Amino acid sequence: MQHIETIEDPRVLVGLSALDDAGVIRTPGGDLLVQTVDFFTPIVDDPVIFGMAAAANSLSDVYAMGGTPLSALSVACFPDGKIPPEILAEIVRGAQIKLKEANCVLLGGHTVRDREVKFGFSVTGIVQPEHLMTKSGACDGDWLILTKAIGTGVLATACKKDKLRAEGLEALHTSLVRLNASAAHAACATGVRAATDVTGFGLIGHAFEIAKNSGLSLMIFTDRVPLLATAYELALDRSNLAGGLHRNRLYSESNLQIQIQDEALLSLLFDPQTSGGLLLAVNPDRKDSLIKQLLASGDLAAVIGRFHRTDPVAISLVKGEYDCQ
Repeated sequence: MQHIETIEDPRVLVGLSALDDAGVIRTPGGDLLVQTVDFFTPIVDDPVIFGMAAAANSLSDVYAMGGTPLSALSVACFPDGKIPPEILAEIVRGAQIKLKEANCVLLGGHTVRDREVKFGFSVTGIVQPEHLMTKSGACDGDWLILTKAIGTGVLATACKKDKLRAEGLEALHTSLVRLNASAAHAACATGVRAATDVTGFGLIGHAFEIAKNSGLSLMIFTDRVPLLATAYELALDRSNLAGGLHRNRLYSESNLQIQIQDEALLSLLFDPQTSGGLLLAVNPDRKDSLIKQLLASGDLAAVIGRFHRTDPVAISLVKGEYDCQ
């Protein structure tokens, strides 16, 4: 991004320089539009689940900004003549299930021939100014709450190697297709101003983005981070670790203070996620209300860290029980 010129425009509230989850621009009528695009290769064998996951993943960036999805355009790459059209139809059908759940209309899209299947969406949404959440809105003393368990990267890698048990496969599918809609609604209702979703940079990478952009340090309570079923045991075998995991660790390593010795857990903290949950920075006075609303809607509400002011900004990974009252 350092080689791309940023053109200033007064209509843009969140643009290239912010490196946030989505762009935000003000329309002539005063509305705030949220725009994002995301697509990826299959991480599961079931085409319907893949389509659902692709849609949920693309919609997530709009939810992470506090927005409501309005419309979507598909972005697809398919091998010419190598995959039956029925499979492609199943992928789109799965995606439509999630778009309908999100009340997001599919308007069209673009398809190109490629050697490998890739699928996702460009999504446009709308956000009220008072509900806009960015990576730079955390405050000293805020608690960090995670709304989905982590481990999709490890589970998906094990799945490709036929090493994933039924329990892990069910956990993977359930996590991939769950929308972040209700979690975002709870965050907006309780006045959350800083958020992001957990995707390719892993839990630590995305948590670090909030801390860095907010000028704060962050202590993460590793014992409180929820893990998907069978993820920990799979992480003990290094052949189940995704290649992006190591790049994620290098990305934030210079800012890390690691006080734990559990390499399998560390691997999961850097594990690249697909369609992960939201990371929400919440004021202490509103934490209990947010947790109550998240749990009522069926989301996780794991209090995994707390922001504080230090110089320089750092991420501390600590083990042990902490008073989150």
